[in-house]
Amino acid sequence: MKKLPIHRRGIEISPLSLGCMGFGGGWNTGSVTDEHVMEAQQALETSIEHGITFLDHADIYTFGKAEETFGRLLTEKPQWREQLWIQSKCGIRFEESATVPGRYDFDRNYIVKSVEGILSRLKVDYLDSLLLHRPDPLMDPEEVAEAISQLKSAGKVKYFGVSNMSRGQIELLQAYSEEPLIFNQLEMSLAKLDFLETGVLVNHPDGKYLQFPEGTMEYCRLQNIQLQAWGSLAQGLFSGRSVDDQPEAIRATAKRVSELALEKDCSREAIVLAWLMKHPAGIQPIIGTTNPERIAACSQAVDVTLSREEWYSLYVSARGKNMP
Repeated sequence: MKKLPIHRRGIEISPLSLGCMGFGGGWNTGSVTDEHVMEAQQALETSIEHGITFLDHADIYTFGKAEETFGRLLTEKPQWREQLWIQSKCGIRFEESATVPGRYDFDRNYIVKSVEGILSRLKVDYLDSLLLHRPDPLMDPEEVAEAISQLKSAGKVKYFGVSNMSRGQIELLQAYSEEPLIFNQLEMSLAKLDFLETGVLVNHPDGKYLQFPEGTMEYCRLQNIQLQAWGSLAQGLFSGRSVDDQPEAIRATAKRVSELALEKDCSREAIVLAWLMKHPAGIQPIIGTTNPERIAACSQAVDVTLSREEWYSLYVSARGKNMP
């Protein structure tokens, strides 16, 4: 698998990322078992074999067990550390009581403490990148900048970014931080089209129903911010999951994906991901599976080239109506 530079920043990452939310045996309070570690090892071995060396974690995934599972695995195979780009996220806190609800927290001390916990669970000395997971309405950008500076100077995080943030939110943070924010992770897929529709439906009445913040894609491209797509496989809607109970647009798109996969002699997963990667922003899909066969199927995406007409055939099919 070829490597993809992050625009002009001189950093190279694998064009696909392995999402680690499935590590650790599920969203429960059980312990990490040898079976969980073995499952993660099989997923990671397959990923490395196919050139997928960027790992996406978060401190909340399976209540911390995802990172703990990876940490146990890395203890057994320390040689993997320098082969991998390890990213994690922080800022989401779970409900603690009837009066302390689930919330977001970008307090300086909380960010620093979160990273210390992440490093401890992952059994690493530093993160290649840290993302702020979801926007905190009580965010003080000066505090966030202080946390970023502290983590950078301590050598605990190399690069920083955000997740699920708009242009304005990124601009506000960047205005106070000397360290560049170089990632933005957003939900984008054939089933989640607002990242395209926001641009297509400018000056169109249907645009008022969109949820994606206008100008975010363009801003990230102008600022050399790598866009990462979570939910990129749309939970298998177009690559094998039953769509009998889905709207006509989904069924038609699944059929078109299958046709293209047959024509190009590749997996359906590869078509779905190649569609995202065709976008000139250079989107990096995050694949959230631990199934080795599916990881291998996804890796084919880097060798698939869709024509403009093929790309539009999928887009128009998925939107369920002709272009305006």
